Amino acid sequence: MTDVRTPAVVPRTESSARSLLKLSRPRQWHKAVMLFAAPAAAGVLDQPLVLLEAALAAVGFTLLAIAIYAFNDVRDVADDRRHPRKRLRPVAAGSISPARAVFFGCVAALLGLAVTSTLGLSTFLLGVSYLVAQVLYVLKLKHVAVVDLILVALGFVLRAAAGGTATGVPVSHWFLLVSLFGALFLVTGKRKAERMAAGEATEPQAAVSRPVLAAYSDGWLDQVMTVALLGAALSYGSWAFQHLGYDVYRELLAISFLPFLTGLLRYALIVSTGNGEVPERDLFQDRVLLIAGLTWVALVGTGLYLA
Repeated sequence: MTDVRTPAVVPRTESSARSLLKLSRPRQWHKAVMLFAAPAAAGVLDQPLVLLEAALAAVGFTLLAIAIYAFNDVRDVADDRRHPRKRLRPVAAGSISPARAVFFGCVAALLGLAVTSTLGLSTFLLGVSYLVAQVLYVLKLKHVAVVDLILVALGFVLRAAAGGTATGVPVSHWFLLVSLFGALFLVTGKRKAERMAAGEATEPQAAVSRPVLAAYSDGWLDQVMTVALLGAALSYGSWAFQHLGYDVYRELLAISFLPFLTGLLRYALIVSTGNGEVPERDLFQDRVLLIAGLTWVALVGTGLYLA
């Protein structure tokens, strides 16, 4: 078990509220958009009640994610203190004690489960499944090769499924497959970028990020990215092309396959050049990726809501 007492650090002067907010990782809250994906794909997100239910589900799963971030920072405090970027995290920096972080995480977890419970038994059980899977990931499974990739991808799939159960929208198999393969593609690309960054570091001890990276080879990660890319593209294409022959606006969904595939290929190129460690940052910094994303949103939005 990680010794949270060593190495010693000098506590940083920072307000409690700011430290707790930082511990909550607000930059990661965008992942809650997956809770809106199922009703959006069903063309019902413009209904006020559906939007409210999806928003509540997003709040619930964000609270569960905050709990996981808190538990993770306590579990990895010793490693984080040797990392050039992660050493600034509140627990590693000493601005929040491990005990307080655990308490904060428990409160967030309970609140998250309480919110999901208001959206039906299925959504509550998905919330419990997400929390259990991620706690196991933090405690041990993040260091088990392959399993760590699957569990991170599973987190996105559970969010996507919960968006459907919370709003009463049937979730298609194609939708879940796109979520699974898309998430696996992104997390594998992230792992490869992290592995390349660690290999280029001049101070190995300071480059500590994920011990599991040592179990992977670049060739194997490339293979998984290829499989995930093909899976995501074929699954999305199967969903999108089923709308051919309908209203002219619906046919735009089939056309949306092109910017979707462009985005996947562009991100794969970004990873191959040694970047991609922060996918959400690359989305806004890479012009081609941004244009592909905006074009995809425009085509899908028009196809679903103007048909």
